[in-house]
Amino acid sequence: MTPRSTRTDRTTALSSDQRSDVRRLVEEATADDGFSALNEAAELALAEAGSEHAVDHLLAVDGDRLVGYGQLLDATGSLVVHPDHRRHGTGSALLAELITLGRARGAGPVAFWATRDTTAARALAERHGLTRQRELLIMKRPLTEPVAPAPIPTGIEIRAFQVGVDEAQWLTVNRRAFAHHPEQGAITRADLDQRIGQDWFDPAGFLVATDGDTMIGFHWTKQHPGTLGEVYVIGVDPDRSGGGIGSALLTRGLIHLAERGDDEVILYTEGENAGAIALYQRTGFTIDTRDVMYSTTAIHGG
Repeated sequence: MTPRSTRTDRTTALSSDQRSDVRRLVEEATADDGFSALNEAAELALAEAGSEHAVDHLLAVDGDRLVGYGQLLDATGSLVVHPDHRRHGTGSALLAELITLGRARGAGPVAFWATRDTTAARALAERHGLTRQRELLIMKRPLTEPVAPAPIPTGIEIRAFQVGVDEAQWLTVNRRAFAHHPEQGAITRADLDQRIGQDWFDPAGFLVATDGDTMIGFHWTKQHPGTLGEVYVIGVDPDRSGGGIGSALLTRGLIHLAERGDDEVILYTEGENAGAIALYQRTGFTIDTRDVMYSTTAIHGG
């Protein structure tokens, strides 16, 4: 149950005022925690008035003040509670309602990302019977140290993504490269267009590898505020993996970020992806922290 003085409102479409209140709540929590409780997918769902995905928003209100926010995007939940209102049951109440909503959709297990997998998040997950399912490693590398460009395989060209030209081929390569990834492999044209429309998008930092007219790999970089860059997503068609294309794309993306003036770069990778982790470590990345996904049941459970 929600705390006695707090009510929870549910909506599938936030008003502009509600969206502003949620953004302010997230910003204040982020300033206190040092990280955002909402990942990019949750942020995009918050920003968009309409979406092809099923989205529910839960607003925990104490008096006239928003003190907690929960979101269910398809079958993945996120929540954040204002630092001044924690340890009073608001987070637990939001989580319970999100689980109920997810089960009502009948789409299988309901999953929740715990950013940085804090002690409080682990305790909350245990209290609600959630099972640890996936781990995302956050890796870092300074860009103040030179990046040596890996050789480009013979016959391969690396160039910038062309908006209005490359979308269809990119979706094909992305789908093949991430066939077993539950989020990245499910990216649609609408999802791609939404990301291209973000303020941070820069086609010069979206590198694609081609063999003739065929796209076979890509490295999409992302610019954060200040001097922080990100290996946003990197993928190679599985029929062309192991030939050095990934290393060539990775290093050239890092060089692009360094030339923009970034002094540090981060990336997210699955904790069980030993091959990717080894590539990143060879390129100077080290593991910094991790996010963990908790689920209502085991992935292969009933």
